[in-house]
Amino acid sequence: MGFNCGIVGLPNVGKSTLFNALTQTIAAQAANFPFCTIEPNTGRVAVPDKRLDKLVEMVKPKNVVPTQLEFVDIAGLVKGASKGEGLGNQFLANIRETDAVIHVLRCFENENITHVEGSVDPVRDADIVKTELMIADLDSLQKRIEQLRKKATAGDKDAALNVRVMEPVIAALQAGKPARSAAPDAKDKEAVKCYKMLQLLTSKPVLYVCNVDEDSAASGNRFSEAVQKMAAAEGAEAVIISAEIEAEVAQLESEAEKQEFLSALGLEETGLSKIIRAGYNLLGLQTYFTAGPKEVRAWTFVKGMKAPQCAGIIHTDFERGFIRAETISYDDYVRFGGEQACKDAGKMRSEGKEYVVQDGDLMNFLFNV
Repeated sequence: MGFNCGIVGLPNVGKSTLFNALTQTIAAQAANFPFCTIEPNTGRVAVPDKRLDKLVEMVKPKNVVPTQLEFVDIAGLVKGASKGEGLGNQFLANIRETDAVIHVLRCFENENITHVEGSVDPVRDADIVKTELMIADLDSLQKRIEQLRKKATAGDKDAALNVRVMEPVIAALQAGKPARSAAPDAKDKEAVKCYKMLQLLTSKPVLYVCNVDEDSAASGNRFSEAVQKMAAAEGAEAVIISAEIEAEVAQLESEAEKQEFLSALGLEETGLSKIIRAGYNLLGLQTYFTAGPKEVRAWTFVKGMKAPQCAGIIHTDFERGFIRAETISYDDYVRFGGEQACKDAGKMRSEGKEYVVQDGDLMNFLFNV
């Protein structure tokens, strides 16, 4: 089960520097000129989880597998991208293929790093990108809607469903609001399925990343404050990081060195850890665990999944032949000191097909095919 977040923003805001730090590689070329990232670069990173660390400490397995999240570094958008300006069409197509958007905003001043708009204003920059994405979505829908209306009038049920879903989205986009603001009710499953198939750019959840200077990494600055106010008004989240600090931390070899470096700057953890966790939450993802002497592993699932679906993440046979799931909550596992102790204390539960898996559950699936 793969999930990815596209890193977007105007040129020279720190996207590639952030990506390099995220993946601890130099795959993305970070340079002081627009369009230095021509092809999207992709990297997978482990999701920091102290619960996994604790389980490893308790079980001492031969192998450990964390959950992972994929990040895609997408070249900088510019004003007019929706009309093909810069490398607009290609970039928009790359964004369309991601599950969520990490929107990096420049929140620092530096005379040596040019800004494509001539000045630093992260809220303006955010509006430029949002506008381009909304224009692209509106163009996409308007090209299709008239033909679908004709088919719907002629009795085509699929076309009628599309029109019912598309019309409120078009109205929202024309009012300057993203497609997600007019998403159909989750209970209307047919409409939700239709909405997802539209693959709209502004239907994706967004996380704003305020890239600040080193001195502002701990507390932010006036630029990041403006972004946080904007994000709050949208019901979105904003994270403060310094891409330059993250790049430096990524070069340190030991965890002790990294922690010492961060402490000297008044930071408790890397900004990357915050971004990764926020991206995970943004996608509505949770984690269950399997634990044994051979392997302790974290598995990613979508919040609300039932036990058979989660079993299917390991192998399709597990879902097809699902019998039951032996389940222990993470808190009980730690409190009582492991699987056998939980069994003895009556803390292992036998859950059936309708059980909604909870974040942190330790699972053992029984199946028969």
